[in-house]
Formats: sequence, structure tokens, C-alpha cells
Amino acid sequence: MQDARREPRRRVLKSAQIVLSEKAPKLECVLRNLSATGACLQVSTTFGIPVEFGVVIDGTRRQCRSVWRTDTRLGVVFK
Repeated sequence: MQDARREPRRRVLKSAQIVLSEKAPKLECVLRNLSATGACLQVSTTFGIPVEFGVVIDGTRRQCRSVWRTDTRLGVVFK
């Protein structure tokens, strides 16, 4: 299987937060890998997480789009 990523990802283990809307509580997640263009997020479940959402990493909010998902992980690309 060929890797289609534009930038190589580096492995990390950081906490992050998924922002679904301004009124909804933030969902805790773990950042598993990161590059300038995307990341892998580990969550308790991907059920109910939309295709596009915000993610807060190190205090900075970025908009992203899910490009793949499993039951507990999301691969995202930053917009």
C-alpha cells in the first residue's frame, strides 16, 4: 500500500481536543502522529464525529477534514 501523504508524519503522543461546535463540549483525544498537513487522532469512538471539525493542538485551533477512520482513530488533513 502506497502512502499518499504530501508530508511525512512524525510520531507523537499528545493530548488534543476535537471541537464540533461552539456550544458543544470539546472531545478529548490523543494525537498519535502529526505533520504540517495532517494528523492521526485517537478517540474512544468515532461515532458521531462529522467529516469536518476543529481540533485544538497545543492551544491552537485548526479546521480539518477526516480522510479515513476506524472505530477509534481518525486520519485528518488540515484545511
